[in-house]
Amino acid sequence: MACTQAARINKEPAVRGLRAPFGVTGLLLMHITVGAQEPLRGVLSVHDPSRIIKCKDQYYVFCSHNGISWRSSADKRFWAAGGSVFYTQPGWTTNFAPDLNGFWAPDIVYVNGRYHLYYSVSSWGSQVSAIGLATNPTLDPIDPAYQWTDLGPVIQSTNGSPYNCIDPSVLLDANGTMWLAFGSFWGGIYLVELDPQTGRRKSPDSPVYHLAWKEAIEAPCIIQRGGYYYLFVNWGACCRGMDSTYNIRVGRSTSVTGPYIDRSGANMRFGGGTLVLKTTGKYIGPGHIGLFEEDGTTWATFHYYDADAGGAPTLGITRLRWTDDGWPALETDWAAVYRYDADAQRKRAVLWPAAERSAIKPGRHPRDRSGTKRFKPIRAIAKRCSELANIRSCL
Repeated sequence: MACTQAARINKEPAVRGLRAPFGVTGLLLMHITVGAQEPLRGVLSVHDPSRIIKCKDQYYVFCSHNGISWRSSADKRFWAAGGSVFYTQPGWTTNFAPDLNGFWAPDIVYVNGRYHLYYSVSSWGSQVSAIGLATNPTLDPIDPAYQWTDLGPVIQSTNGSPYNCIDPSVLLDANGTMWLAFGSFWGGIYLVELDPQTGRRKSPDSPVYHLAWKEAIEAPCIIQRGGYYYLFVNWGACCRGMDSTYNIRVGRSTSVTGPYIDRSGANMRFGGGTLVLKTTGKYIGPGHIGLFEEDGTTWATFHYYDADAGGAPTLGITRLRWTDDGWPALETDWAAVYRYDADAQRKRAVLWPAAERSAIKPGRHPRDRSGTKRFKPIRAIAKRCSELANIRSCL
C-alpha cells in the first residue's frame, strides 16, 4: 500500500499470544458496588492502557513501552499478547528527545477510515515532551493493508511551557469536532482542538484550554453524556508498584472547554475532583482510565499494581454505570465473580475464604505492611476447592 506521509513503519508479522496463568482483576468501589467486573485472563501485563477499540471481530488495547505494544481479544476477557506499533523508532523522536526511554500512554480512535494512535514522547521527570500520531487502515496484523504510518508530533512542550505534552486522550464530539486532552504535573490538564480530517492540531496557534490542576495530576479522559462532558483524571503517583498512590477523579461541564465542576461544586482548575476509584485490597493505584462504548455499555480500561504479584502493572476492565443524579460509578465488585480470591493465589495453592476475607479492614490487603488486619491463608491440599461453598470441607 502506498504511503505518502512521514515515516513508513515496518510491517509486523501476525503475533499470537500464549495463555498466561489464571488471572482475575478487580477493585472495590468508592460510590456504589453493583454486579461484577469482567474476570480477565491471558496476558494482562499492561501499563497506561488505551481505550478498547474494535477492528473486525477483535478488540485491542494499546499500552506503554516496547514501541507501544498491544493486546487483543475476541471477547474482552481473554487477552493475547500482540506485537508493537514501532519496530523502528521514528527519526523525529530521536532528535526531539535524546534521552527518550520509550513511548508511553497511547490512545486510539477511528476517524475517516483510519485508526489514529496518539502516543507520548518524553523521558522520566522531563517537560521536554511531545504527543505523536501514527495511523493505520486496519489493526489486523495479517491484513495486507496493515501498515503503521507515523505523522510526527501533534503538540510539543519544552522547559518553561505551561503544560507537559504527555498522556493524550481523544474525544470525538457529537457535534463533529475532535479534541485532544493531555497533561501531567506542571500546570495540569489541558485541551486542544484537532482537525478531524488530519488528526492533527487544528492550527499551529489554536487555543489551548486549561481544564484541571492538582500538585500530582495526569492521565485525562473525557466522555460526553446527557448534556455534560465528564473529565476523568488521576491524582497521585504512578509507577511505584505497591507504593503507587494513583486514584481516579472526575468532574463535569456543559462545555468541553470547561469549567469542570466536581460533585461538591469545586472547580477542577483549583484542585476539585470527585473520587471514582482508589486502592482497595491488593488492587493498588488504579489509573489511566480509557472509555469505549458498545451496544449501550461503556467499558472502562485501567491499570492497577497487583500486590500479589510484587506490584506488577495489570490490566483491569469494568463497566461504567451512572447514578440517578448523573455521576459515573465503576462496577468493580470482582468478588461477585469468584467465591475466592483465587487469581495469583491459585498458582501457589492458596485460597482466601470469603468469610475470612470479609474480616479484612476495608482498604487493606492482608499482605499490606500498613494494614491493621493480618491472617494466615488456609492452604488448599491437592484437591481443588474453588467450586465448593466452604473451603474447610476440603480439609
